Amino acid sequence: MNHSYYRYHVFFCINQRKTGEQCCQNHDAAAMRDYLKKRTKELNIVGRDAVRANTAGCMDRCDAGPVLVIYPEAIWYTFVDKSDIDEIIEEHLLHGRIVERLKIDV
Repeated sequence: MNHSYYRYHVFFCINQRKTGEQCCQNHDAAAMRDYLKKRTKELNIVGRDAVRANTAGCMDRCDAGPVLVIYPEAIWYTFVDKSDIDEIIEEHLLHGRIVERLKIDV
């Protein structure tokens, strides 16, 4: 059986572009990544067969930013604040349900 090492692998774009250019880090993307990592540890859903969150460089989705993508499904999300991250954790990472209101088209 071929399956992913992690149940969910979350990549946050935290790219910082030149001043004035649209980028994910202009929206505190690194802080939101840190928050997701903290919450998943508190919920004890990290590691093999669970959740792993990583930093990504530019994923070329600045127009939809800030963005994160969850594999293996390749679901792209945008977010505004911790409540959006909480909803992604609760719905997608804990229950496998896509958060349609935050999902962005590929």
